[in-house]
Amino acid sequence: MMSSRFFLSFILFSCFLSFAFCGAHMACHSSTYVYGEPNNYPVSNGMDNMVLLKTVTNGSLYRVTVPNSGGNSTQTFYLSHVYGDAYSQGYAYGQLLGDEIDNFMNSAWDYIYENVEEAIIPYLPKWAAGLIAKLGLEGGLTYVYDITKDYTSPDFYDEMRGITDAVPGLDFNRAVALHMLPGITKGACSLFGAYGSAVPEQAPHLLQLRALDWDMDGPFRDFSAINVYHSSREEDNGNNWINIGFVGFIGALTGISDMKLAISEIGVSYQDSTWGPEQNDIPVPGVPFIVLLRNILKQDTTLDDAINRMANAKRTCNLILGVGDGKQGDFKGFQYSPYVFNVFDPLNSRPNNSTWHPKIKDIVYWGMDWDCPAFNAVLSDQLKKYYGNITAQNAIQYISSVEQSGDNHIAYYDLTSMEFYVSFAAPHLVGGPIEAYSRQYTKFNALDLFSVQQNN
Repeated sequence: MMSSRFFLSFILFSCFLSFAFCGAHMACHSSTYVYGEPNNYPVSNGMDNMVLLKTVTNGSLYRVTVPNSGGNSTQTFYLSHVYGDAYSQGYAYGQLLGDEIDNFMNSAWDYIYENVEEAIIPYLPKWAAGLIAKLGLEGGLTYVYDITKDYTSPDFYDEMRGITDAVPGLDFNRAVALHMLPGITKGACSLFGAYGSAVPEQAPHLLQLRALDWDMDGPFRDFSAINVYHSSREEDNGNNWINIGFVGFIGALTGISDMKLAISEIGVSYQDSTWGPEQNDIPVPGVPFIVLLRNILKQDTTLDDAINRMANAKRTCNLILGVGDGKQGDFKGFQYSPYVFNVFDPLNSRPNNSTWHPKIKDIVYWGMDWDCPAFNAVLSDQLKKYYGNITAQNAIQYISSVEQSGDNHIAYYDLTSMEFYVSFAAPHLVGGPIEAYSRQYTKFNALDLFSVQQNN
């Protein structure tokens, strides 16, 4: 069983990736709306720019190169394939990337402890900061462990156990605890789903955005990675799915499944009265959102499945979520909190503000936060400007880069063709633009990735 100390971190850091680094985006209420420059990089083909590095039982590892402008601006990231049940997938992942996972975990924890007073405590939910002040770190973690331990699906722990068994010296408790960072920090991210008359292709064509704006000072942007899960159907191990994020991070922030489902997420810092009580004031037991989103990709087959999962979940954080279904050509947005669950389409989308969040036919969207005029206005302007011709290329070049959202990583999913386009922030020692939305994107066909056969 996980110790209470590290499960404290597990949960605190779980409703902190969704407060501190991303969500407190002070520019939301700026009186000046800032429009960025287009991204003029050509899209790179991922399959043409990857090399095989390593194979193990139940896994293979590739390095993908992104040229950008060449020279010092060139960057690389890992793409892995893992097979079998959850434990086997985790063990293979640990064999493939053990040194990098250990380095990421240690670097992340060092960064968190070095910056806890300045970068973390001031942005924690009030209840979390209060618990730590009253009970100390140990007592606060023990409390949080007691109210949350029953809500995480066993396969998450099975996979993590596989990783730590494969990586000598990697502590299971610390690895799991780090995964809860997204839940207590709110990413001030952006999302949209566009279909029907908003896109040039015939229905049911669907284009979906997931832009992650998160910590750019710590080690996270040095460990970008994609992991392709090939599940064991005969063992009822769920869907094949792709996790876009960080080396060793097995929760879902960004991803797509072979059921043509994809996820988007925004942490809410600027709420209004429709959200109910201030989520900061009360600790709420429930499922970490990175586990819920993972379960949508791994287990659900339709948009309705995902809606039912969210509606019936014990919800812990204030989030705006988005799920697209390429089979139906449909996308829904969600007001997701411990007290409220609302489903949005283009007709009933909120906030209701015709000036900076106007309703747009066949598009559901939010820029950076809920009550965030500066970014919602820029995003809506660009969506309207390219309405009827919102393609992945136009969105990459003229929408996200102009809104300036997606600094850590950004993905566009074409859920009809099952192609996705991803860009990662520049690692610390790499040149060129820093933010992912300004760098070169890499294109993959998800079906081609799912078709990669196990080597042994």
